[in-house]
Amino acid sequence: MQPTNLADPAYFHKVVDCQWACPAHTPVPEYIRLIGQGRYSDAYMVNWVSNVFPGVLGRTCDRPCEPACRRGRVEENNGPDAGPPQVGSAPSGGRGNAPGGPFRPEPVAICRLKRVAADHKDDVKSRMPKVAARNGKRVACIGAGPASLTVARDLAPLGYQVTIFDGEAKAGGFIRSQIPRFRLPESVIDEETGYILDLGVEFKSGQPVDSMQALLAQRYDAVFVGCGAPRGRDLELPGRREAAANIHIGIDWLASVSFGHVTSVGQRVLVLGGGNTAMDCCRSARRLGGSDVKVIVRSGFEEMKASPWEKEDAVHEGIPIINFHVPKSFQHQDGKLQGMTFELVSAVYDDQGRRSLVPTGEPDVLFECDTVLVAVGQENAFPWIERDSGIEFDRWGLPVLNPVTFQSSVPRVFFGGDAAFGPKNIITAVAHGHEAAVSIDRFLHGEDVRRRPPPMTNLMSQKMGIHEWSYHNDVSNDTRFKVPWAKAEVALASIRVEVELGFDAATAFKEASRCLNCDVQTVFTRETCIECDACVDICPMDCITFTSNGDEPELRTRLKAPAMHLAQHLYVSGALKTGHVMVKDEDVCLHCGLCAERCPTGAWDMQKFLLNTTQAGPGCRDSRKLQREAA
Repeated sequence: MQPTNLADPAYFHKVVDCQWACPAHTPVPEYIRLIGQGRYSDAYMVNWVSNVFPGVLGRTCDRPCEPACRRGRVEENNGPDAGPPQVGSAPSGGRGNAPGGPFRPEPVAICRLKRVAADHKDDVKSRMPKVAARNGKRVACIGAGPASLTVARDLAPLGYQVTIFDGEAKAGGFIRSQIPRFRLPESVIDEETGYILDLGVEFKSGQPVDSMQALLAQRYDAVFVGCGAPRGRDLELPGRREAAANIHIGIDWLASVSFGHVTSVGQRVLVLGGGNTAMDCCRSARRLGGSDVKVIVRSGFEEMKASPWEKEDAVHEGIPIINFHVPKSFQHQDGKLQGMTFELVSAVYDDQGRRSLVPTGEPDVLFECDTVLVAVGQENAFPWIERDSGIEFDRWGLPVLNPVTFQSSVPRVFFGGDAAFGPKNIITAVAHGHEAAVSIDRFLHGEDVRRRPPPMTNLMSQKMGIHEWSYHNDVSNDTRFKVPWAKAEVALASIRVEVELGFDAATAFKEASRCLNCDVQTVFTRETCIECDACVDICPMDCITFTSNGDEPELRTRLKAPAMHLAQHLYVSGALKTGHVMVKDEDVCLHCGLCAERCPTGAWDMQKFLLNTTQAGPGCRDSRKLQREAA
């Protein structure tokens, strides 16, 4: 193998598993250390630069960072026993090992620590960017959801005149309309959308765009479409039209609940679908008076698209999830919904692992109900974009975009969020917004939007003494701490009582201490290595091997602990004095620094790696052109 190129920004970035997995590449260990030091405002601003909505995402993020967390794969698979969660306590999934159940290695509660920064920060208004003088360029954003707000947050401080159009009275998009208040208080949305609107953004509330051509005629220099995927899929089954009064599309129903148009529901409620929208529907129905609420899905429980913690939250609140039932018809009498019939199926897999749902032959099942909420998916709808506007669409009705720049077939029109590639989540919409803002900034400066500036990186030694580091490098043995919940009788009595109460400062410190500081990298200098094997002897994870070089597949098998996780690179040095190479398995390293402490020659050092993705502004543009403009 060739020596590892440490100058490649992606190498150490990939070692920071949580940041690598985050669509917005938030520097997770950096803000967790700040929380551990009680520097909540600093931690908040680190988040705000990357993910824009720390308070919102600290409650609602889909957490792609947590399955990637190194902590979840290096802990010993044993631990204390404990029971089912008590009334008013949190369920186990994503919030700590349940008392009485088998111990599971669990990641750091990254998402809930983000909320700690938001809940405990000081007033940060003075730390928001200063707005530059107007540069004469006008940008229109369609929809006031997370993607559009991110574009505005990036472009407004640079002097662009940003105007956001939305049909609702307040900004937030599906953050405000589809996430129930028991998960996300409205005050948090108001605060974090307010930070962006206060940057001089013009928000035209109650003004939906109903014609792209009319908007383009207003001579905006660029247009960003961030209107989401506003249409929920329906089920056209026998009885659907006759019983329509008691059958509702999930996302529309949630919006009606959010805005106070719906305040009650039938006693017996069926929720169809296995995604996060279905989980929000069933938990909302439970709070609006549904005494018998069931979720019914076609697939198996493990195959449901909902996040594991969302499923566990629903089950914890007494809502059964019934799987392998395919809806067949709505039963009604004189236009009044009576129930639904379902066909029983089982999952059958072929040689390639593809699943088919095969009828079992058992009799159909009837579930009586008063209300049905259909949450079987969302799709894009662009009736306001004229098909002769020049914007091309594919056969699925999605805009044809460059997947890197988010530019459409009309050069000054860009898309992002759910409007770009279909429904995803908030943090993905934020990532789209950042990338689209870079494209718009380059486009309006006459530069090639396809050229993407590399991120800025830095490596800095953490050495303070022979055996002392500037970061806390002791590996905590604590299991994941549970987030406290409001008492069940209080939480289930109102749609607006927040269920999760968040970590207090003491628990947040203990949970932050579980972080392995994966951004503090082990950096090896071959010139000073004497191959004494001291680092090999002391490494608690058997990460380090000195051996002869070879092809990667074969070399992986010769390491002290064979490195079988192929997605993570090996750290390979150049040839040492003996002709051997140092090979380190980055996959399970604890970043504890023992190798650097033990090394008698200082060949190992612990260096903090910081990656800042390039955002809109001078840093994203061609340096030579900037020099000409300055001249």
